[in-house]
Amino acid sequence: MVKLKKALLFLAMALLVLFFAACSGGSDDSGDSESSDTGGDSEETEETAEEGESADYPSTVTIGTASQGGTYYIWGGGLANLLEEHLGITSNVEVTGGPVHNIQLLDADDIQIGMVTEGPLYEGIHGEGDWTGGNKYEDIRVIFPMYHTPFHWWSTAKSGVTSILEHEGERVGVGPAGGTPGTYNPLIYEALGIETGDQVQAGASDMASQMMDGQLDHIGFSAGIPIAAVTEIEAQMDINIYGIDGEEREKVKEALPYFVDFVIPKDTYESLDSDIETIAQYNYGVVHKNANEDFVYDFVKAYHENIEQMITTHASAEEARDPEAILINESYPMHPGAIRYYEEIGIELPEAVYPPEWNN
Repeated sequence: MVKLKKALLFLAMALLVLFFAACSGGSDDSGDSESSDTGGDSEETEETAEEGESADYPSTVTIGTASQGGTYYIWGGGLANLLEEHLGITSNVEVTGGPVHNIQLLDADDIQIGMVTEGPLYEGIHGEGDWTGGNKYEDIRVIFPMYHTPFHWWSTAKSGVTSILEHEGERVGVGPAGGTPGTYNPLIYEALGIETGDQVQAGASDMASQMMDGQLDHIGFSAGIPIAAVTEIEAQMDINIYGIDGEEREKVKEALPYFVDFVIPKDTYESLDSDIETIAQYNYGVVHKNANEDFVYDFVKAYHENIEQMITTHASAEEARDPEAILINESYPMHPGAIRYYEEIGIELPEAVYPPEWNN
């Protein structure tokens, strides 16, 4: 009898548990409904963050570069070493399509540090250029100066070509889609009225391999000099290296006003026996406006205080030896963390580079 009572008691308790569980299940349904409302609040919170809340100080970052064999990729490795050694931050160096792609990746927070040339930076901020689709990338912020990117072209010596004007009807390598050369080489041809044959869009190393395999006679590229792909090719075969000058240069600058005159010294490549006159764009390190201010300050400070380390990584960093190189930027908005560093060392920045979020 006692056993029967105990059994009934356990049965009653089990039924009670099932009853409360069912009630609890009803509460969960209600909670999901509320969580839909909360989800709305969450979206509002995310939207607020997008509108200007600074991200946390990072422990790891992704650096957007360009194609392998180009200067950006080498710089990416140098910046990664600098971040690791001086800030204790680990970095992923990501191969990308170059400046245009880096702007898009920064805007999507797929990378946290990028490198850009002035043309894509100008077009992105103003929503110009076919690649923008009319969208303005107004949240990109300059943080440090880098170097000039000169445009130059090279052809196999056996082709006899020594001028871009001789590319009429020829199959030419123009650089990767989204990269500076891949974006602007076609525009340069257009400005000069040159109708080439097929335009091969590929990275520097890939195009170099195609040239050495006899698949490509002419290549146009732009990067900090010396370009590793050029030195690789000239070690294997004879090439003619040339730029743009005179009337052709003025036509390009009129059509594409972010280009400036530049001279490539003859000691840049073994194939040169004189300096080369050409055109160039300037390069900047950039982040999203929501990047943590203290991180940006520390990064820019470490960059300038250890610039010798970057010069050892690539000779083009010599152009950034003096922090006043940042004054090349006269109009593109800068990140508050970078502004704080430059003001701290006594550099008077142009008023136009102070962004809307600057409140110091």
